[in-house]
Amino acid sequence: MKTQIHRISRIIGLAVVGFTLAQGASAAEMTLKLGHLANEQNTWHKASLKFGEELKALTNGRIEVQVFPNESLGKEIDLINGMQLGTVDMTITGESLQNWAPLASLLAIPYAYKSLEHMDEVASGDVGKKIEAQIIEKARIRPIAYFARGPRDLTSNREIHKPEDLKGLKLRVPNVPLFMAVWKELGAQPTPMAFSEVFTSLQNGTIDAQENPLALIKSANFNEVQKYVNKTEHVRSWIYLTISDITWQKLSAEDKKAVEEAAHRAQKYERELFLKDEDKLANDLKAAGMTFVDVDQAAFAAKARTAVLANVSDEVRPYVEAILKQ
Repeated sequence: MKTQIHRISRIIGLAVVGFTLAQGASAAEMTLKLGHLANEQNTWHKASLKFGEELKALTNGRIEVQVFPNESLGKEIDLINGMQLGTVDMTITGESLQNWAPLASLLAIPYAYKSLEHMDEVASGDVGKKIEAQIIEKARIRPIAYFARGPRDLTSNREIHKPEDLKGLKLRVPNVPLFMAVWKELGAQPTPMAFSEVFTSLQNGTIDAQENPLALIKSANFNEVQKYVNKTEHVRSWIYLTISDITWQKLSAEDKKAVEEAAHRAQKYERELFLKDEDKLANDLKAAGMTFVDVDQAAFAAKARTAVLANVSDEVRPYVEAILKQ
């Protein structure tokens, strides 16, 4: 009799545990899919996870976030297209948005922002608000936070000191018209390419060089296929954490506030990580065998300025001129 009672109690206990687990598994009323190009060590990924943690806490578990690094959910442009169709919820994206919203080119104007503080002033000010409004209107995705990016540097297997050294250099750039135009004017042979294809293309010689912030140079292990980091520091920029406007409109007013608060906390967290990372990235890359090369930045800046003003649209040019005057 005691054995039978024990068995019944055990069955009831297991049933209760199973029911509790099932409740926990189905507690989330909405799951947001967030895809991005960086790997798991990158501050963007860590900030994305932070966003998910904060949003889950703020909504008492009703909204969860699944984060997909390494372009595992799709390439950047594909993710943007998916967000416009409502098949993808979120991504981290920046100057690529100028393919829809011309003002997004202001995120990454070569040699426009003199410092992190100058960049913050623009990104969080009136100009930043105009950029965000146009992205919402034209691209139908909504910026909810922005992350700082370290200056973009040029990596290669030959030293680059001045613009003339770029002659014949096959250089990967993002699919950004302004970047293409500026590097062509500087003397390189730029070609657009998805980030996930860059390492292999450098390895097999399809391209000779690429340009990115130190964080991505390190996380992508470009030290294995590139010898030099040429300190062009040609772009200081920021990048947005974004949500599909289709997804946004499905949220209640309360949940929209939760998303905005979680994004605010993720932005603050990412900045802390960013500042710590910038202090050690150069040393890590040197230890990994890369040589840092000083570049005549004034010569690059002068030539880039001419190309920038010649290749931005009439709509964007007044903003660029004002920023350059600062």
